[in-house]
Amino acid sequence: MRVRVAAIQMAISEDRTANINKAEHWVRQSAAAGAQVILLQELFSTPYFCQDQEIDYFALARAPEEDPALVRMQQLAAELGVVLPVSFFERAGNAFFNSLITFDADGRNLGLYRKAHIPDGPGYQEKFYFSPGDTGFRVFATRYGRLGAAICWDQWFPETARILALRGAEILLYPTAIGSEPRAPEVHSRGHWTRTMQGHAAANVVPVLAANRIGTERGKESSITFYGGSFITDGTGALLAQADLEEGFVYADLDLEAIARQRVDWGLFRDRRPDLYGPICSFDGENF
Repeated sequence: MRVRVAAIQMAISEDRTANINKAEHWVRQSAAAGAQVILLQELFSTPYFCQDQEIDYFALARAPEEDPALVRMQQLAAELGVVLPVSFFERAGNAFFNSLITFDADGRNLGLYRKAHIPDGPGYQEKFYFSPGDTGFRVFATRYGRLGAAICWDQWFPETARILALRGAEILLYPTAIGSEPRAPEVHSRGHWTRTMQGHAAANVVPVLAANRIGTERGKESSITFYGGSFITDGTGALLAQADLEEGFVYADLDLEAIARQRVDWGLFRDRRPDLYGPICSFDGENF
């Protein structure tokens, strides 16, 4: 199967409706360019509120059926015949999660993923808002392939990518919100960020699609300049397309059957030794 995939990046305002309208515009533009799987950035309908610990921001969370971005994107997926993994701030009873729902090309809800790895640091204070995800790592069988979708900080962990690959993911997708470090302005992590996911692609022979935001967003005590750089790799980790700081999308064509043959031929999954990997399940590398 040949699939055209696209990653969208855009700047975000305080106006939730305007953000959703902008996302719809770029989804339509991507679909008009032939994209069949389209990835939006993390928490695209609101500013990145996690810079501050502010109780009022919990009011942004919604149950899936009440989230305006999910409602709009589900309709759009069905109208355009595209697959849309959609990031949102989820309220589930008295719990809150950083979550994603994948809509198939007919608009069907294929299921929920809740972000497993929750960062905590200056400007990225997500542990105040989100409980650790309890869904496990999910692979969604869509019209255009089996998609393994995780969220932002998840992308730094090879275990995430490997489990998704073991579960049959044909493409790894990472919606993201990453930029400058408020207390270390000299640090520019875009190269590190990109190479980490290129490594996941190479180590699993599974292409990667990452969508980041752009623009400067100011919190009460800090600001973050998001560096974009949304990209697509092939199954060896080579970059097929990468944006810079412009608003818009990048796209590329993937031959999933050819990549699957390459994955088998390379032998990475044949030669694994799960019997030796016990230490990875501990914090300090020791078996008890």
